Order: sequence, then structure tokens, then C-alpha cells
Amino acid sequence: MTTAKDLLFSPFGLGPASLPNRLVMAPLTRCRAGEGNVPTELNARYYEQRSSAGFIITEATQVTPEGVGYLRTPGIHTDAQVAGWRLVTDAIHRAGGRGFLQLWHVGRASHPSFQPNRQAPVSSSAVAIRKGHAYTPEGPQPYTTPRALETGEIAGVVAQFEDGARRAKAAGFDGVEIHAANGYLIDQFLRNGVNQRTDRYGGSVENRARFLLEITEAVTGVFGADRVGVRLSPLADFNDMSDSDPRAIFGHVADELSARKVVYLHVVEPLSGQALDAAERVTPLLRERFRGALVVNGGYTLETAEEALRTGAADLVSFGAPFLANPDLPERLSRRAPLNTPDVATFYSEGPRGYVDYPRLGEAAAERASAGAQMA
Repeated sequence: MTTAKDLLFSPFGLGPASLPNRLVMAPLTRCRAGEGNVPTELNARYYEQRSSAGFIITEATQVTPEGVGYLRTPGIHTDAQVAGWRLVTDAIHRAGGRGFLQLWHVGRASHPSFQPNRQAPVSSSAVAIRKGHAYTPEGPQPYTTPRALETGEIAGVVAQFEDGARRAKAAGFDGVEIHAANGYLIDQFLRNGVNQRTDRYGGSVENRARFLLEITEAVTGVFGADRVGVRLSPLADFNDMSDSDPRAIFGHVADELSARKVVYLHVVEPLSGQALDAAERVTPLLRERFRGALVVNGGYTLETAEEALRTGAADLVSFGAPFLANPDLPERLSRRAPLNTPDVATFYSEGPRGYVDYPRLGEAAAERASAGAQMA
């Protein structure tokens, strides 16, 4: 009989995919794309190293030039980017892994320096991010007030997500994840701390969810619902986000995505701090109302991940920084082996350092033994 400690390493069926374990590699922005925001052989090596994950969700990938908000982040809106991502998917599949591309538009989290013709970024409403700075080619800059998308423009943005999905399929991905979390464009429509619209995309929970649901229908039309996931962050305040009633909007979203049969929800809700103590914690509600697989994220350890699986609170658990620093994370966790410490200084730098040079189990010891032999 499977025990709690075995569950994380047990197989799981996700749509048509048979996963060898329930450890998901979370999307991690690493700012290592090449010229033209094109993935390179370096990116392919990074993902190939981590292909023992149940499945990989790539770093957030912009579906349009207007969706860029950070330096050296990859796109999926040109033929060259498709070819670059094909290097990645070929490497993942050679290693026996599975990869989903995360589709992204940052909305107001961009800056005119990233925009074509230095125009204003777009959002649901003309409400600027008040906290923090945009990290632009000219250095840190205050966020600017975005331009609210006109009602008639929204279908064009939905089409950009659809085109991104089509290109992801051409690049060989096994599926896609729609990034509706972390205060980016879709989240800016979902939550009324930003969304002040009075048209059919604002006001009620039904209206605020409309943009995400239209994107979901367009993307599932490309891949099929059994290869599409959605990421949500109901309580996250990153990018100056808030909502007056998270349970209402995200409960409705869970119902509607369940009806559309998307294969998984990926929910970001920390295990510690305010979200843990709040009576309005949202993940259990989403578990009740969404019939597909639930992936949880929020600082999980081996023990807390196993507890979430044992109690039925989740079906899979995604790991971010631990996967960044441990390319063989499933093996390390299954053997209760020590983990490499992430080098925070290289999270968003350029080149291979802190990217593809973290040792696997036994490699560091072998290098030390080799160095000792050479000195003897």
C-alpha cells in the first residue's frame, strides 16, 4: 500500500500524459534568452537537466512584444522563437521529460522602454503600480500609468494568446499553462483592486472572469483542454494587487474552468505568513470547486508536499527555487539527500553561472576527489 512518503514519487495521469512522479518544476523567470528573446542551446541544457520532474512548466513567455516586462525573457510570437523553443522541447523529450509552455502578458507591469514606439503599457484600467520599480534597459524606473484596453481591442489580445498556443504546439510542447497570476495582465482583469472597468469586462465576477475564459477557450481550441492548465494567485499582492472578495472571484473562475475541462489549476498560495492564517484562504475552496487536477505552490518541503498529497489537498506540488538549484530534485528528495543552496545573486544574471552549473548528486564529491588527486 502506498504510504504518505511514497505519494510524491508515485505516477499520476495528467490528461494524456503519464507522469512518473508528482513533482512539478514551477515556472521560473531566469532572464537567459538570447537576442530577439529567442531561446538558445543554453536554455535547452538547463531544461534538459531538470527533465526528471513529473513535468516542467517553462518560464513565463510573452505572446506579443507588448507583453514584455523584463530583460532577456523569451517570447513565443516569432518564427525564430519557435525554432529556439524547439531546441528546448527536443532536449526535454530526449531526456524522457514533458514540458508545458507558460503563456504570458505582463500588462501594466511593463514600461514604455519595452514597448513598441515607447507607447504606454496596457491593462484592464489606467491604474499604475505604486510599489517597486520596472527594471528596464536604462535601469530601474518608476512604473508608468497604463492605458486601459478598449473593449474592441480585447479580442486582439485573446488572439495573441491563441497564436502563442499555436506556436507552442509547433515548437513541440506537450501543453501550455495560461499565466493568470502574479499581477500580470489576466490577473489585472480578474481582481478589482485594479479592474475599474464599466463594460462587459468589469464589475461583476462574471465580467471580470470573461477575459481569462475567452483566452482559455481560444487556447483549448488549439491544444485541447486536456493539455491546458491555468495558474492563479488568489491572495498574492505582488505587482500591487488586491481584491475585495478573493473567494467570490476565484471560486467563480474555478467553476468556469472546471466546466471547460482544463486539465489542471496551478494555485500559488504560501504555506506560511498571512495567507496561512487568513480565514479566507482560497486553495481549499478551489479544491472543492475544480474537478481537474490541482497543483499547489507556496514554499513546500518534502514533508509538507507529502502531507498535501496524503490529505487530498492537492494532486501535484510545484517547486521553484529547489528545482533551480537542484537539477536532480526528485532523486535528491526521494533519497532524503542534502539540497544545493540557490545562489540568489545569479537568479537573473546572464550566462551559465548559477544556471546550468549546479551539481547533481555525487558530482561535487567527485570533483573534490579529482582535484585532490591532481594535487597529490
